[in-house]
Amino acid sequence: MSVINDARVATSADAGQVARLFDLYRCFYGRESNLSESADFISERLKNNDSVIFIVETTDGTLAGFTQLYPIFSSLSAKKAWVLNDLFVCHEFRSQGVASKLIQQSLAFCKNAGAEWVSLQTATDNFTAQKLYQRLGFIQDTQFLNYYYNFTV
Repeated sequence: MSVINDARVATSADAGQVARLFDLYRCFYGRESNLSESADFISERLKNNDSVIFIVETTDGTLAGFTQLYPIFSSLSAKKAWVLNDLFVCHEFRSQGVASKLIQQSLAFCKNAGAEWVSLQTATDNFTAQKLYQRLGFIQDTQFLNYYYNFTV
C-alpha cells in the first residue's frame, strides 16, 4: 500500500484527477455521474481562482481525497470567511487520516489568509463526518437556521 502524503493545493495539472473525485463526491450525495460536467466545473474553478482545492495523494500519485474552499465575507465581523464546501475521500483511503489532513490544511490556509471563521455543512445522517468535524474543533451552529432558495425546482 502506498504512503499517504500531506495535503497540498491542487493545480491545473491535477484537474482531471480532481474531477474524477468530484464526480464520485457528487454521486455520494445522490447526483448522477457526469464526468464531463465535473471536469468542466473543476477546470473553471481552477482557471478563475474561484476556489482553493486541497488534495491528498499517495506516493504513487493516486489521489486519495480532496476538499474545496470558497471565499465569502462576513458583514457582521467585517472580515473574510471561507466555506469548506466539498470534502471527499475515496473509499479505499477512509480511516487513514486523509480527511483530517485535508481539513487541517484548509484551516491553516484560512487562518493565514486572515479569515474570521470557516463554515461547513453536512448531511444530517452523516454521523461519521459530524464526529470528525467535532473532533477537529467545529461547533454545531445553534444560533442560526440555514435556508436556501432553489431556482431549478
